[in-house]
Amino acid sequence: MSGSPSIEAAWRDHRPYLVNLAYQMLGDIGGAEDVAQETFLRLARTDTAQIDDLRAWLTVVAGRLCLDQVRSARARHEYADEAGALDSTPSPDLEPLDRVTLDDDVRAALLEVLRRLSPGERVSFVLHDVFQLPFDEIAETVGRPVGTCRQLARRARAKFADASPRLADVGDVEHQRVTEKFITACANGDLQALTAILDPTVWGVGTIIGDGAPPPQINHGPNDVAVNLLRYLGQSATLVNGPAGQPTLLAFMDRRLFAVLVFTLRNNTILKIEASVDPSAALPR
Repeated sequence: MSGSPSIEAAWRDHRPYLVNLAYQMLGDIGGAEDVAQETFLRLARTDTAQIDDLRAWLTVVAGRLCLDQVRSARARHEYADEAGALDSTPSPDLEPLDRVTLDDDVRAALLEVLRRLSPGERVSFVLHDVFQLPFDEIAETVGRPVGTCRQLARRARAKFADASPRLADVGDVEHQRVTEKFITACANGDLQALTAILDPTVWGVGTIIGDGAPPPQINHGPNDVAVNLLRYLGQSATLVNGPAGQPTLLAFMDRRLFAVLVFTLRNNTILKIEASVDPSAALPR
């Protein structure tokens, strides 16, 4: 996005966060990217000197755009019929390489739960339980009192807890903090920022799924792991957390899922990265 240096800096610093935020609310990567784009178009028409907290301003605008989309979709009954999706949720002990092929089942299950939430419940839940935003900021986005937003998030949390134990674990602060830094570093091709969140003994394994696939690629150490990650995920890919804070990272290329990453964390750093790659994806040579 072209524009003033402040807008360009905001685009680099906050767009990955906004896409991830919108994805948690909408469950659609194309819609999430469109929301981020519209948010920055509105920022470009605003006097940034009058904005005290840019990230908070962007969050409120993106949140309201998502809220409008959720309300509109709910009113038009445009959600697809995915009956029985919750019954097909995979067991949590699946190997990482199974996550790509089973992602449609997981996503369908999560969206089935999100669908049951009112627009206010969905936005309040995602902003608070997934992104740990305070309720006074959420109230500004939703346009309701703080106490009401607390109740909305509580009701949404109960619906997730009733759905499945796998879907209820959505509040891992450490995972959210580390993955947000990871997403931003990859989006900007920032090798230094990426290595800073890798454990000194980090190692990564990348597996291409399918018969006749080459052996897994293994890298050791922050520099080698980071360089290889940026080769595949730097700038051209779009990274988001799994819907509703699931402990995975999804990588999209041209709005198509091509890889799933599972992290093992230690002391707010990444100790191990397991990547499963769709063999039909256009990988760099």
